[in-house]
Amino acid sequence: MNILASTSFISPNILAIIYLIAAVTFILGLKGLSSPKSARRGNGIAAVGMAVAILVSLTQIHPHATQIILIVIGVAIGAIVGALSARKVKMTAMPQMVAAFNGVGGGAAATVAISEYLRLGVAGRGAVVTALTTVLSVAIGAVSFAGSVIAFAKLQEILTGVPITYKGQQVVNAIILVGILGIAVYLVAVGTGTALLGILLVLALILGVAFVLPIGGADMPVVISLLNAFTGLAVAASGFVLGNTVLIVGGTLVGASGTFLTKMMSDAMGRSLGNVLFAAVGKPTESGGGAAGATDKTVRSGTPDDIGVMLAYSNRVIIVPGYGLAVAQAQHAARDLARALEAKGVEVSYAIHPVAGRMPGHMNVLLAEADVPYEQLKEMDEINDDFRNTDVTLVVGANDVVNPSARNEASSPIYGMPILNADQSKTIVFMKRSMRPGFAGVDNPLMYDPKTIMLFGDAKDSLLKLVAAVKAA
Repeated sequence: MNILASTSFISPNILAIIYLIAAVTFILGLKGLSSPKSARRGNGIAAVGMAVAILVSLTQIHPHATQIILIVIGVAIGAIVGALSARKVKMTAMPQMVAAFNGVGGGAAATVAISEYLRLGVAGRGAVVTALTTVLSVAIGAVSFAGSVIAFAKLQEILTGVPITYKGQQVVNAIILVGILGIAVYLVAVGTGTALLGILLVLALILGVAFVLPIGGADMPVVISLLNAFTGLAVAASGFVLGNTVLIVGGTLVGASGTFLTKMMSDAMGRSLGNVLFAAVGKPTESGGGAAGATDKTVRSGTPDDIGVMLAYSNRVIIVPGYGLAVAQAQHAARDLARALEAKGVEVSYAIHPVAGRMPGHMNVLLAEADVPYEQLKEMDEINDDFRNTDVTLVVGANDVVNPSARNEASSPIYGMPILNADQSKTIVFMKRSMRPGFAGVDNPLMYDPKTIMLFGDAKDSLLKLVAAVKAA
């Protein structure tokens, strides 16, 4: 261990075995997260492994080192903040919390690398591998930290979700990146330069901000996933700096899983990663944005009583949940409606789009929290062919994931994005507060379809009224 001169009572071989066990728990934890059924167990397994890794790492610190007190205090504060956040933060704010925690991880990796670089510099040991991993940890960690701060601000609506761009922005970003690479090469080759390391840190922070600002709010989940991968790489690099195996393995797992998730989310949106990062989707156009031209169209609205009767006498109903359901905390009301329909002999399923909500699995977790049976949660590929045989599709707070423009209009910013085939149902009930476009800022022609009935109002309140109407039918 490079952290401090240690006099651990754990032999190097035993230490390696314990770290290996911890790494295995991380892998099992990630495996558990692949399904809502096993997600809780997966989190628990990974948490146990992390606790073991932390405790064992503490044994490697010299027993007389004063720093151990600060480390224990830091661990205690982090545990308290994490526990309170997990219990108090609403599901709708979970993406912001993920962005915040991810930024903290990147910042921590950069801080540790800087501290170790300064210590090694004083000792006169500037090995190429150490210098390389230190520079990588500082640069990647700082980009992740600054980018995550901006992502948090956009999701929390502290900053606008509209892409913030200016002429020549990509050129400026490229110049900053070249500057970072140039300083990194110099530091690795020469092995000294505390002032240059500080400049590299500042440039990386600027790049993180400039990198995320021009990305629209609808694409923030992809950005968070990518920044999460960056944090993993920064942590892995810090592991090399400190000579800590569990950091290397854990960081690599986070980096790999974050990269795969980023690719899967881009595919689910029908767009390349380059398009997500650089196309500024969601920025209003000179004609007024995606909703332009919608004012001359007509919609058909209905009442909860009429729609409730229609639902009660249907054979098959599909519920499409979206972020609006999460905002209204209407998951329990949706479950109650499904149960009321099932009591009438209606078959009910939930259609889950891969990017519904603001993070992968958002709708699955939300509905599982309301005790909706896992068997009723159908992924897009599994349920898309069933819409044509469905009497009523109830769209609750979703928009972009059922927008036919993604399939039919080549000029649409979301063209090519795989969508749920809600428009193929016999009747569509669209529950929204207003006619405003979805998160991507693109108007949805499904709302003007003759088969569509609009039900305006708060999702939870409207669902409760539907429950009462179905029971009375």
